[in-house]
Amino acid sequence: MGRSKPKVLITGVAGFIGSNLADRLVREGYPVIGVDDLSAGILEQVPEEVDFHQLDVRGSETRALINEADIVFHLAAKNCISDCQIHPYETLDINVVGFVNVFDAARAAGVRRVIYAESSAIYEGTEILPTPESDFMPESIYSISKAADHLLAKAYQTTYGMTTVGLRYFNAYGPRQDYRRVVPPVMSAFIISLLTDQAPRIFGDGTKRRDFVHVDDLNDFHLLCIDSPNVINRVFNLGSGVNHSVHEVYDIVCEILGRKVQPRFLPDMPGEALANLADITQARNVGWHPRIHLREGLAGMVEFIQREITAGRVAVPTAN
Repeated sequence: MGRSKPKVLITGVAGFIGSNLADRLVREGYPVIGVDDLSAGILEQVPEEVDFHQLDVRGSETRALINEADIVFHLAAKNCISDCQIHPYETLDINVVGFVNVFDAARAAGVRRVIYAESSAIYEGTEILPTPESDFMPESIYSISKAADHLLAKAYQTTYGMTTVGLRYFNAYGPRQDYRRVVPPVMSAFIISLLTDQAPRIFGDGTKRRDFVHVDDLNDFHLLCIDSPNVINRVFNLGSGVNHSVHEVYDIVCEILGRKVQPRFLPDMPGEALANLADITQARNVGWHPRIHLREGLAGMVEFIQREITAGRVAVPTAN
């Protein structure tokens, strides 16, 4: 009889990355506990096989649940950069105090491994492209909160002997990408606008370049993180290793949908880098390779959002 799979707890399980991870783990036969306060996540996105709990990561109830887990994926965070700039206290309370609550509970429970989300926003001030994990130049409130998490994880490793893995996601996309944020990700925003006959908005001139990585590729690495001895107490960039301009993304979406609408150009968002690009050498060296090309991933997003609109789960935007 084969060894049973470890029980996995996911914070932020109702969000974009968390719900996709839960789907993948359930398909692979892992028992999954899910935690989300549903302030941004969507309950309907959580697989029914997940043992779901509507809880705040800063609370004692979350600590108690962590006692039941072998592996923890800590993905819950306040992550809209513009909103974080407006609400610094709340951002640090969720992203740093919540982080410590999860880590300290995992330490006390003797959890086998904690895999946690950092962010490519940590590289906001860099001029090195592609950017290696050794670079570290946070500037915004959000990125500083994630930099604090990185340092805290190192402290838990050295002080308490915890086993952790830090994941610096670049621009993740795919089904369930969060289009409800104050400033939605460009891909979801473009698709929804074009499907509902609105003029898409582009902040700036459209030349900013981003490294987009599909959520299915992220999940390949997530699975590797559960058991691999080669990832422990390390931090990894997770991107595609290629970047594309906002204009390129818009043109591909228009091509897939067979329509073209002149976008509205608005003033650029403050504090955003002109480009990002992941050096993914370390992730490749432990056996991970991104598989999904941008056009393929965008076509899948279009199909998903079309179904969501047809089912009435996406509010049609009004012109503004």
